[in-house]
Amino acid sequence: MIRPAIGSDAESIAAIYNHYVINTVVTFEEQAVSAAEMADRIVETDSAGLPWLVIEQAGVVVGYAYASKWKGRCAYRFTVEATVYLAPNAGRQGFGTMLYEALFAELKRKSVHVVIGGIALPNPASIALHEKFGLQKVAHFKEVGFKFKQWVDVGYWQGSPTTTSTS
Repeated sequence: MIRPAIGSDAESIAAIYNHYVINTVVTFEEQAVSAAEMADRIVETDSAGLPWLVIEQAGVVVGYAYASKWKGRCAYRFTVEATVYLAPNAGRQGFGTMLYEALFAELKRKSVHVVIGGIALPNPASIALHEKFGLQKVAHFKEVGFKFKQWVDVGYWQGSPTTTSTS
């Protein structure tokens, strides 16, 4: 089941996200995020009129996806950055695809023109998911992040929710 995130989801969402914070270079945050901070992030996204979705399996949140403003300037108002995270044991079950299908459908309804996905590299699974939705690589920044005593590249993929397809 996919539904909008609510405040009571913050603890589950933080637990999923913190796995990546603590164990991977997928996110450049280096300190675990509290449930209260995650609840604030959900409210901020909702206040911006953007979707934050969760997917449940047997009543347990196993992943989430959301869109955030790309930049603060007014002219960027039709561009968002899409993000998806799954619980470590929830990969390769189609949850990422289901979340992005729902997220992109919502973004299309909101007249979003461009969706951007930032990916810490290498990350073949995330690249495959973004390209499945028609996003194309448009930038590659070398060694822009430093985490776990290593430099990390970041790539950016861009597409439109009106032309994305999982076919």
